[in-house]
Amino acid sequence: MSTPDLSTIVILDFGSQYTQLIARRIREFNVFSVVLPCTTSLDKVMALRPNGIILSGGPSSVYDAEAPQADPKVLETGLPLLGICYGLQFMTHHLGGRVVPAAAREYGHADVNVIEESALFHGLSATLSVWMSHGDHAESLAPRFRVTARTANAVAAISDEQRRMWAVQFHPEVAHTPQGTELLKNFVVDICGANQDWTPEHFIASTVEKIREQVGPTGHAICGLSGGVDSSVAAVLVARAIGDRLTCIFVNNGVLRKDEFTQVQRTMREGLGLNVVAVDAGERFLAKLAGVIDPEQKRKAIGNEFIAVFDDEARKIFDAEKSAGEEIAWLVQGTLYPDVIESASVHGPSHVIKSHHNVGGLPADMKLKLIEPLRDLFKDEVRRIGRDLGMPTEILERQPFPGPGLAVRILGEVTPDRVAILQEADAICTEEIHRAGLTTKVWQSFAVLLPVKTVGVMGDQRTYAYTCAIRAVESEDGMTADWAELPYEVLRAISSRIVSEVRGINRVVYDITSKPPGTIEWE
Repeated sequence: MSTPDLSTIVILDFGSQYTQLIARRIREFNVFSVVLPCTTSLDKVMALRPNGIILSGGPSSVYDAEAPQADPKVLETGLPLLGICYGLQFMTHHLGGRVVPAAAREYGHADVNVIEESALFHGLSATLSVWMSHGDHAESLAPRFRVTARTANAVAAISDEQRRMWAVQFHPEVAHTPQGTELLKNFVVDICGANQDWTPEHFIASTVEKIREQVGPTGHAICGLSGGVDSSVAAVLVARAIGDRLTCIFVNNGVLRKDEFTQVQRTMREGLGLNVVAVDAGERFLAKLAGVIDPEQKRKAIGNEFIAVFDDEARKIFDAEKSAGEEIAWLVQGTLYPDVIESASVHGPSHVIKSHHNVGGLPADMKLKLIEPLRDLFKDEVRRIGRDLGMPTEILERQPFPGPGLAVRILGEVTPDRVAILQEADAICTEEIHRAGLTTKVWQSFAVLLPVKTVGVMGDQRTYAYTCAIRAVESEDGMTADWAELPYEVLRAISSRIVSEVRGINRVVYDITSKPPGTIEWE
């Protein structure tokens, strides 16, 4: 995962909901970071040649029999160590201190007073506003540790600088700890001595070289192209490495956005110079969706049919390559780092809220080896890479779009008529959000067609038509989201245009549900 010439910080995950944020903050310093389950063997951790190790927070109590555990020898490596929340308690518990349930649990904002000098707090205020989330505390410290910061109720930071160990009870990685970024930078750059060399230029050069080595001088690859950011950047990286030996397959599943099938082809061929095979399979997909109402069944129907269509087209390409004496052996996927982290979580994969499909479910007899050039990147980093690759803004600024497309934004049965109605409403929503300059300021914004008809009045006549919901959310990574407070004039423009221009809709509502408790998509 890491490369020998890069500085690396390893984060051992004890199950915290904030672990990915730690990695993101470190990447913002242009330092490479790796998240591993806390159960990872010490040999594997040390094989990455880390400059330092961070022990994450977690929901468990360190003294519980089933609490997640790391190899205690991680505390004997001599590398700089930073414990965060549970990480502080892990250090304390395994080095001879005592952790017990706190008399006064701390959740939310707290003031921390720095009471002793520490390299971790260099340049920070004497009093810090921080975010706490703990029910246990260090009642007594391990030998040789000293308290460097406190709240009114508990120990907030400790250190043993001779053994290069620091720990905080609060969460410096969250935005609610204003000086948390500076604290993490003190650890990563000053204490660990990490070089700030994790740059887009370095990533592009090293990745292109790695792909060339993987595929070899005669190998060929195929890529399932969606037109979104991830698959597009992955395809451009691979094409830069192997040129026209990459063939992209773009499938119209019948539930794309308005004019998307045509626009994506033009952008990919003319804008990016990719070799694209476009397959209009809309009727095949809509036939599979006929009569299907359950959201999970919709996703499975689309996923299974996508695999079948992709398989058909890939085999045509295989046959052509074989007749030319060559054979495709590689499959390109736009897997991102959050997917990798989730699949290796200390608690195992999270509960399935909704299933996803990708070409990883292709038939085994295709015998394709994977190329996942983005598997070390977060979404914002993918966009940075895309910019450095010279990709068009229209692609890089595209909002996330679900694999099952508009099918999961049409509640109830998906029919050609209902798809056409939603395509028009969604296009209006997209146009008005863009006109207001909000496309990149919200995470996602879209229309949803509800299986609800209401009475309306148009042109002095009674109407009975569908209701359309507008959804716009703000988020950093899609894991949590807040509904976006769109300006009233934007909402007014969207609503007025939809009821005026889209035949079949006579009412528009705005969704003000955050995630959790809702999800971003309605299905």
